[in-house]
Amino acid sequence: MQQDKHPDYHEVVFRDRAAGYAFLTRSTASSDQTIEWDDGKTYPVVDVEISSESHPFYTGKARTVDTEGRIAQFERRYGGGAG
Repeated sequence: MQQDKHPDYHEVVFRDRAAGYAFLTRSTASSDQTIEWDDGKTYPVVDVEISSESHPFYTGKARTVDTEGRIAQFERRYGGGAG
């Protein structure tokens, strides 16, 4: 079996800066920044822009698209439809 074929897979903390949420998981991602976790150990931390704690789809704050209003606006602007 070949040695050193797989990337380094270790424990990493991912931190969502927008929501103030962090979670510990295993990943091949690395970082120069570290954080002390609840268990007292120090782990590399990777800052992410968005996670399930701040994404509108998962938080239930997703915008709904008003398709009926858009169709009516289109018909007013470009004519009354087919015919």
